[in-house]
Formats: sequence, structure tokens, C-alpha cells
Amino acid sequence: MTIIEMLQQSVVLTIVGMFVVFFFLWFMTICISLAGKIINKSMKAEKPVPLAGETVKPEIIAAITAAVTKYKKERG
Repeated sequence: MTIIEMLQQSVVLTIVGMFVVFFFLWFMTICISLAGKIINKSMKAEKPVPLAGETVKPEIIAAITAAVTKYKKERG
């Protein structure tokens, strides 16, 4: 096998390898996107955190406010 034939073969293998990796990543992206859509549809839409004043106790709001105020004073 001559050097020219070896270089041609290496170019072909490089191109084939790049296409294989590209299509694998493309396929994986499609699968992850579809899985995300299926999971989002199967889960009910719930409010993760209630709005302020809705179901949060005033004591909790006061504690959070005090913690934030203390943090801001310490950080300057």
C-alpha cells in the first residue's frame, strides 16, 4: 500500500467518522427533546412556589426579609 492510498483511506475514514458522530449527536438531541416534551405533557402543571401573601405565613415573610437585610448589611 502506497502513501497516497493510505492518505486517501485516512481522509475517507475521517469523513465517515465525522458523519457518524454528527448523526449520533443529532439523533440524541432529537430523542432528548422528545423525552422532554413527553415528560412535560405527562406531569401536571403545578405552581412550584405560591405567590407572596397567597398561602405564605407572615412570619415566614418576616424571617426571609430579616435574613436578606442581614445579608445585605454584612456584604456592604
